[in-house]
Amino acid sequence: MTGIAAVAMAFAAPVAAWADSLADVMADAYKNSGLLEQNRALLRAADEDVAISLSALRPIVAWAGDVTRSFSRSSSSSTFFTPVDRGLTTASLGISAELLLYDGGSSKRQIEAAKESVLSTRETLVGVEQNVLLQAVDAYTNMRAQSETVALRQNNVRVISEELRAAKDRFEVGEVTRTDVAQAEARLAQARASLAQAQGDYQAAREYFVAAVGRKPGQLKAPPAAPTPAKSMEHAKTVALKKHPSILKAQHDVAAADLGVQIARASMGATVKLTGRYGIEETFDSSAFSKGGSVGVEVSGPIYLGGQLSARYRQAVARRDAARATLRLTSISVAQDAATAFANLQVARAARDASERQVRFATVAFRGVREEATLGARTTLDVLNAEQELLNAQANLITSRGNEYLASYALLANIGYLTSDHLNLKVTRYDPAAYYNQVKNAPAMVSEQGRKLDRVLRGLGKE
Repeated sequence: MTGIAAVAMAFAAPVAAWADSLADVMADAYKNSGLLEQNRALLRAADEDVAISLSALRPIVAWAGDVTRSFSRSSSSSTFFTPVDRGLTTASLGISAELLLYDGGSSKRQIEAAKESVLSTRETLVGVEQNVLLQAVDAYTNMRAQSETVALRQNNVRVISEELRAAKDRFEVGEVTRTDVAQAEARLAQARASLAQAQGDYQAAREYFVAAVGRKPGQLKAPPAAPTPAKSMEHAKTVALKKHPSILKAQHDVAAADLGVQIARASMGATVKLTGRYGIEETFDSSAFSKGGSVGVEVSGPIYLGGQLSARYRQAVARRDAARATLRLTSISVAQDAATAFANLQVARAARDASERQVRFATVAFRGVREEATLGARTTLDVLNAEQELLNAQANLITSRGNEYLASYALLANIGYLTSDHLNLKVTRYDPAAYYNQVKNAPAMVSEQGRKLDRVLRGLGKE
């Protein structure tokens, strides 16, 4: 087998042996991500804000009990100044209820603001999911590239070892000088150093893969052709401005901030509540007792709080303006990132095409130089240089193929399509609405809805 044939087969052999697909890797990253689990918990916490806000519109019922011992000591002339101890023990138990009738719409707007915050947090979760999947793609392509590089460097060592043996044989018969042998030995030492570096990079790639995917890598299957998420740069920008989770999150943040201004304004008005109380008080060692209650309408409102309400209103307006500015800046950033990602993909594809041509012509050149060397028209150094050029071309091709694939999925992420739903990954997808639908009406733990919520929690493994 010739040296070039050995190199070519080593370059192709790992691809045929790989079995773990990119879809499998992304699915495992989705399943094993602690970052996704963390943000799902944050989303469930945001869901509870809706229930907390809703509770303000429902009756508030409370109870209170009390046992009191009172005592005194007194004396008078009728008792010949002998002190008399008197004691009294009373117990009371009462229940109170309160229902908000009117607060200028503040409570209802707080519910709507909490819902907008939930939708914003959902988009944050989508953004985290995209980052997790993109990191898995990066780990996958890096692992493939490092594996191919190790195989390439190993074959480079074998090829140069053959060149060294050939140089020594030719030196023995007087066809070349000692210089040719020394050049081959120096190039072999360099090849071994490069192999050691490649093996170290391979181990680092394995650790990165474990961190990104949550398991050790197996044999990796060659992926299909890199997807083309957008037809043009303008198409990429248009889709990104509609679908990217950062845009959708910023829009919900603006809606929540607008509601915050309305809430601050409503807090300056009056509040009307329906109140009711009922209780019983009984005296021990006596038949005395009392029962009674009351029902009333309570109207209250601020007069002067030291400027607090005005400050809160101005603060809400400032936050609304900041949210709107954030939306504008996010739109600019998302459009720019989408355009840059599209351009990077075009560059990566051009680089891959150029690398393929470089490998093709470097292979022809290497074969020619080696054949000429057997006829005495080329030196050992010429053969080594031609082999090094072929090696560099093949290494560039490995890198450019990985860059193209990563650029393709980076574009998917920048337009908002790098999700388990869009990629149709074989995973049990997390449904952000399942928990929300169980808690949005603020169920009590003893209610039927509360029991359904318990089943949802058990399904999530949180109970």
